[in-house]
Amino acid sequence: MTDFWIPRRTLLKGSAAALGTAALTTSPISSAFGAKFPSNPLSVMVATREGGGADRNLRAFWSVWKKYLKTRMEASFYPGAAGRVGYEKYMGIAKPDCYTLLFGNMGPEILNWVVSPPRGFKYPGDYVYFNQIDADPGIIFVDNKRSKIKTIDDLVKLGKKRPLKVGVSRVAHPATLGILALGKERGFGVNVIPLSGGKNTRNGVKSGEMDCGALPAGGIVRRWKNFRILAHFDNREIGGSLGKRMYNAPSVNKHFGTNFPALIAGARAFAIKAEAIKKHPDRFKILEDTARKVFDDPDFEKNYKKTKAPWELIKYGDRAACEQYHKDIWAVGSQFKDLMKGKA
Repeated sequence: MTDFWIPRRTLLKGSAAALGTAALTTSPISSAFGAKFPSNPLSVMVATREGGGADRNLRAFWSVWKKYLKTRMEASFYPGAAGRVGYEKYMGIAKPDCYTLLFGNMGPEILNWVVSPPRGFKYPGDYVYFNQIDADPGIIFVDNKRSKIKTIDDLVKLGKKRPLKVGVSRVAHPATLGILALGKERGFGVNVIPLSGGKNTRNGVKSGEMDCGALPAGGIVRRWKNFRILAHFDNREIGGSLGKRMYNAPSVNKHFGTNFPALIAGARAFAIKAEAIKKHPDRFKILEDTARKVFDDPDFEKNYKKTKAPWELIKYGDRAACEQYHKDIWAVGSQFKDLMKGKA
């Protein structure tokens, strides 16, 4: 069966019926019920714009997952309100039948709910993350050609002279949290400017409008000749070819002697309604088991490397690992809630 991928932003104006019809009319089987699962294509709602890190990871992952599920997929993208649009749309229209999944970046989207609770559903509780794809640390970066800043110390020095203009994809984001916390710790000024997504953030830094940017590492490493990473917010040392493309940037904690928790800024994962798991545990088990197989399939590594994103950042996380990530990021976000709201 061939793959099926039609990004549709127009679903923002659509209805649950429109989403269901799109999935059903592409299959010769008229009903998903009473048949082997999955008997129809899956729908995946992505809580961001097309073309970014989530899109990249989803495409690479699905290129292999479809072998095990033996079906097709329709992806639709819902940018807006730092991810809230996608989550609220999913929780509002997705049927609890395991045929419609949510895909997003756990860190910034969990931080959304720290800053302000969701509307129309409860978190944690009403949806569950179950398959983490990567563990991409937050980083601080500059334009490699235009910027005179070459080290994290240069950046701190400038920030003590005047507030830094820092481009970020979202305010409620682990990478944003990192630069805010570092500024508070080291005593330099930070004005974070949300530019809506990684591409716009990179462009803001490249144009010189921003002094620096704060994003997950993956998208910057792919363009390592254009951008220079100054520091990262992981607690591990990053060496090898990945370290080279990161300009051997130090961890913030090691360089400054700080004690920030690891701020994993790219933790893309699938989620599903908790009600779907309760109603169809057998279907959910198929989703879990087949997703796990993808990470051991050599085609996943091969296909992912074609994107030029670093394979070293791929990391499987099951439902329990996703829950632990939720607890960690929730604790960090709660500690710096006022910073994300701009109150401190």
